[in-house]
Amino acid sequence: MFDTFKNRLQITGKLTTITALRISAGRSSEPIGSDLPVMKDALGNPLIPGSSFKGAMRSRLESFLRGINPNFAANPAIEAEWSITNERLNGKNGIKEKVEEELKQYPENERSAKRDELLTEKIINETDLISHLFGSPWIASKFQIRDLTVVPDTWFGQYQQRDGVAIDRDTETAADGKLYDFQVVPGDTQFKFQAVVENAEEWELGLLMIGLHQFETEQIPLGGGLSRGLGVVRLEIDKMDWIDVANDAEKLLTYLQELVSNHTTDNLSSYADGKQFKDIWTHALITYLRENIAKQSTTIQPNT
Repeated sequence: MFDTFKNRLQITGKLTTITALRISAGRSSEPIGSDLPVMKDALGNPLIPGSSFKGAMRSRLESFLRGINPNFAANPAIEAEWSITNERLNGKNGIKEKVEEELKQYPENERSAKRDELLTEKIINETDLISHLFGSPWIASKFQIRDLTVVPDTWFGQYQQRDGVAIDRDTETAADGKLYDFQVVPGDTQFKFQAVVENAEEWELGLLMIGLHQFETEQIPLGGGLSRGLGVVRLEIDKMDWIDVANDAEKLLTYLQELVSNHTTDNLSSYADGKQFKDIWTHALITYLRENIAKQSTTIQPNT
């Protein structure tokens, strides 16, 4: 999947907090300060972990895919619901055992090189669709997001402190000794957004476009306190730099030369504007999903 460089999509922009944002760092052990501080970098500035953004996007896309077909998105939290369980991979009549059986038809001196190829092919064929892009315990993610760091001019060095209280469900009043406070990042704070996708298929890029659009339209909240109205964010994409060098050695050589000459991946002439391909990628996704729905239906045996 990553043994040959094929394409790269580099996305940059900013994420703005529409309402206050709370991504917890856990309960504080400090004698003075908030009971529940937010995530901060080494300098004490607010930070949004890339994993938080990625996880929220994955969760939303999983719900869409399951609405089409439950098999399109396995539950990453429960191994029994994975598209490839440990038993399926390593057990009797599992994937690895089948690969070893197929290898018997090849000369012995070719089996070592062929083993990885056959194993990879079978794993990819049985992997649920969401894991192709976001990864799983058995397949690497194609989508990487850097931690989102604050834009200095939009944050003035202070957090908001808010009070919370646990409610006794029997009396419907505040529970004794359950008053606490928590930090939030103020609204209108901006964070730098940087993400990269490599070696993605067109339909996978289409899936990513839908996920990003959900953030652009404020449909995916981040962090905790959502029932309090916290976590509403809006993504604004500034650039989508796209390069596709599949089967074009000269284009790849030019790209590598530009990387060395510019000492950065920004503003290279090899890049195309990825925004112009959004509709193409989205259409590829819809087509791919329809084809897979048809495949799923052909495997269903009629009741007798």
